[in-house]
Amino acid sequence: MEIGTKSSIKSTETLSNKRYLLAFVLIVSLFFLWGMAHNLNGILIPHLKKACQLDNSQSALVDTSIFFAYFIMALPAGYILRRWGYKLSIIIGLLTFSVGAFLFLPAADHRMYELFLLALFIIGCGLALLETAANPYAAVLGKPEAATHRLNLAASFNGLAAVVAPVIGTTFILSGTSYSENELAAMTESSRLAYLLHEASAVKMPYLILGLILVVVAFIFLFIKLPEIQGDKVEGDKEKKTGLFTVLRHKHLSFSVIAQFFYVGAQVCVTSFFIRMAQQGAGVDEKTAGYFLGVYGLLFMGGRFVGTLLLRYTTAQRLLAIYAVCCAILATVAISGTGMIILYALGGLGFFMSIMFPTIFSLGIAGLGNETKQASSWLIMSIVGGAVFPFVTGNIIDAVHDNTPIGYSVPLVCYLVILWFALKGYKPAKA
Repeated sequence: MEIGTKSSIKSTETLSNKRYLLAFVLIVSLFFLWGMAHNLNGILIPHLKKACQLDNSQSALVDTSIFFAYFIMALPAGYILRRWGYKLSIIIGLLTFSVGAFLFLPAADHRMYELFLLALFIIGCGLALLETAANPYAAVLGKPEAATHRLNLAASFNGLAAVVAPVIGTTFILSGTSYSENELAAMTESSRLAYLLHEASAVKMPYLILGLILVVVAFIFLFIKLPEIQGDKVEGDKEKKTGLFTVLRHKHLSFSVIAQFFYVGAQVCVTSFFIRMAQQGAGVDEKTAGYFLGVYGLLFMGGRFVGTLLLRYTTAQRLLAIYAVCCAILATVAISGTGMIILYALGGLGFFMSIMFPTIFSLGIAGLGNETKQASSWLIMSIVGGAVFPFVTGNIIDAVHDNTPIGYSVPLVCYLVILWFALKGYKPAKA
């Protein structure tokens, strides 16, 4: 009887582990998919700038649309997550994401920049819901002490998308053909319009395929049973609902929201103006710059895996501080350097920024127990930094006569804020 009981317990634990493993694999796929959406923006911004004849600040509205959606959707996403749980939240997020992807087709047909921005806003709403659910789900899907490790491992596949998306975008979206304002003015009206419509239509196939994949993944989640994890209770927690701002009484969460705001702003600035930076600073053409953006993504992915490994030997906050210092140095090199050294510095930024989002996220929700879902909403809301800082950067670049390197002073300031969080702001208040 005793042997049979032990065997039964072992069998149950094995089944539970397998169930958690399947859930984690599915969650990892979401990290890859929203990574595709974000990392295609680095291609979209210079491409739509050309196809829709925009200046730098106007082209930065690509980021503003998608990341402002995070700000608008974060609290509703938190409500949906608390009301209906992880699985349904993920399915709704995937389907919303797909609607935005499909809207790229009519936007391209009419070369209507406003419709592109609407499509990106809808994509951002879907991504906000996905990230609000998937980040804390990955964090709590196992032992609490391994939460940062799991988040960095899952986010490594977000890094894989940072490699794949620029390569796909450069191959299928960027034409490599650019005309100056004088050359466009010299064309006949019909020739100029045909060229611009051809450029705009290049986005249709990649986003159609992306939308179809999202629908398929949503159906997989619909028919797969996921374990619903309840937030672990911490000492003193009571089963009661807390107000929207109550969770911010945890100072380390409040500071992590600020740090995340600056981090996302920095990352989006770097990728959004990467191609323009490579063209101006290193003197490479559009296609070559796009493929170098893929190399940046490769280093970003490598940094995630290396960071996940290093977390076995050091604390999350110490590694975050070291990486923030490295980023500040590399940003300074990118601003003041010339030639290919700029591309090397930008690649280095990809490597050292890689662990920042999941590390800040896990430090922010540490010890929050059943308030984790609510805290996640605030951390996802802070992604609005990706809407604010690129627009500021675009305006700075336009103000200094299209001098892109000067614009990289914005992410430099962001890295200094992250350094402060890693040294001081991450510390939970003593009970």
